Order: sequence, then C-alpha cells, then structure tokens
Amino acid sequence: MDPSGIFFTGYAADRSLVRTRWQLAALLLLVATLLLLPLWASDRWVGICYSIFIMAIAVVGLQICTGYAGQINLGQSAFMGVGAYASAVAIGYWHWPVLPAIAFGGAAAAGFGALFGLSAARIKGFYLALTTIAAQALFQFLVLNLPAAWLGGPGGVHIENIAILGVSLENDRAIYYLAFLVLAVMLFGAFGIVRSRHGRAFEAVRDDDVAAGMMGIDVMMAKMRAFLVGAFYAGVAGSLWVVALRHVSVEQFTLFNSIWIIAMMIVGGLGSLVGALIGTVLIQLAKEGVVTLGPYLIEVLPAVGQDFVFASMNVLLGGIVILFLLFEPKGLMHRINILKGAFRRWPFPY
Repeated sequence: MDPSGIFFTGYAADRSLVRTRWQLAALLLLVATLLLLPLWASDRWVGICYSIFIMAIAVVGLQICTGYAGQINLGQSAFMGVGAYASAVAIGYWHWPVLPAIAFGGAAAAGFGALFGLSAARIKGFYLALTTIAAQALFQFLVLNLPAAWLGGPGGVHIENIAILGVSLENDRAIYYLAFLVLAVMLFGAFGIVRSRHGRAFEAVRDDDVAAGMMGIDVMMAKMRAFLVGAFYAGVAGSLWVVALRHVSVEQFTLFNSIWIIAMMIVGGLGSLVGALIGTVLIQLAKEGVVTLGPYLIEVLPAVGQDFVFASMNVLLGGIVILFLLFEPKGLMHRINILKGAFRRWPFPY
C-alpha cells in the first residue's frame, strides 16, 4: 500500500523499489550515515558494523534459497566455509588479488551448493534439512582429512599483506568500506533476482512445486538455482570473513553458526530481503550485548562460573527466537508492514 496520492502510470515505475521522495531521502541519509560512520566511531563499533555487513550477505543468500524458493538449508555456514577456504587459498597460496579471490570463493561455494541442489529436486522438508546438515559434516571432514598442504588441516590457513588497489586491508576501516561496497552490490543483485522471472519461479516452487511444474516451470532447475545463488552469497560472505580476520579454520563455520543465520532470517521475516537485514542487525547486536554483559555478570556472580553465564546467555538468545516463532512467526518485517498500512489508512479503519 502506497501513501495517498502516490500512483504510477507505467509498469517500470510501478515496480520501482524507491517509490516516494521521502523514501529516497531516507535511503540517501542511511547511506551517508554508514559512509561517515568510520570517521567518528570507535574501532570496536567499526568491527561490529563490518561483521554485520558480512553476515547480512549470507543471510540474504539464505533468504533467496529458503524464504523465496522454500528450500530448507541448514548448511549455510558450511557454504561460507567453502568460500572462505577457497579465497584464502587463492590469496595466500596463489597470490591472487582480493576481488578475484572473493569472486572465486563465491563460485566455489556455489559449485558445492549445486550438489545439494540436485538432491533438492527429489526430496523436500525434513529430508532436505538432513541433506543440508550433511553438507556441514562433509565440509568439516574434507578440511580436516585432506593433506595439510592443501587447506592447512586443523590449523587452518593464514594470509598476510592484503591490499586492494594499493589500499592496505590491515585496518578495520578499510575492511568496513570493502564489506559495505560488496553488501551494496550483492543486495542490488538480490533485489534484481527476486523481481525477475527467476524470483517469480522461486516463489511458485515454494508455494506449490507440482502446480509450478504444470505451469511450465522447470522445478528441478529452479531448486538448483536457488541453492546455487544462496551458496554463492554465503561464499562471498565467507571470503570477506577471511579477508577481515586474515585467518580461516574449520571451527569458525559450525552447524551452530548455521542455526544463527536461520534465526536472523526468522526474526527479520521470511520472504523479505529488508527483513533479512533487520534480523541480522538485531541478532548481531544482541550477541554483542551478550559479550559485553557476560564479564559484568561474572563479576557480580563469581560463584556461578563463566561457562554457566555464557551458556545461559545463549539460551536467552535462543528463547528470543522461540518467542518470535510463537508470537510473530512472520517476522518483524510483517509487523512493520502492518504498522505502515495502519498509519497510511489513519484515521479510517478500512
């Protein structure tokens, strides 16, 4: 629902993302704020922000695969790991530039994800979820059992002296701008995908794959493309992660991380790219709050113990997800749309 007096006479304008001048002004203000933030924010907040940008790319990819195409994916963290290792090998062993290495990491993860997209053509629901968990197990098995000269074994891969176009990436502010630029490009591409015929095919397969097949949609290819796109986004996120940390190991990409990526998507709302961003910001800030509050609680309650405090905080964050599933299963974006509609209809109730 658009504000009163806003209407379009052409299809292209009617499909536009930014529909009013106020929306354009708000978008420009947000972009300007994010561009200027590293100039006055502390190093800790700059690090938090670029970690949110990186994780948002993975969540947007999962949103395309699960939220739009309806393909349950519990292995998004494994796809991030594949992209991270691929880019780390490209930068550390082959001495590739950063941008081609990031693209290579995304392509490697997409190829790995396409394998599980093939299985999605014949199974669905609970069995598909188990298959994607196998991706997590397979990723860890390969990294830990392949020769250490290939992927570093349990110790992982370390890279140094990273630069892009002559600008060193050894400081957080340079990584912030790189992650922000990549997020903007990937988000623009995501909006293009979901608004194209491929996105409409994803939604048709999600709603009813049998009916979609009867309408002429290649269901198997649609499911494979959904996994491929979702894994590509995760691979790009993993590549940025290894550029930021300059080290990658298998412990960084566990099944627990995949669950958190799903939680970000659920909190924001299924089937909404903006919801994916909102969920990522909220969950990441909540996790940072846990990290900040944990040491304080340990000082106040020394008899409880450090392990219990941090475990209880993880339970608290998990409880937040459960509450969303019970009382707001469609996510925050659904509630925001309801509030926007009510505001635009005011004072009329219909």
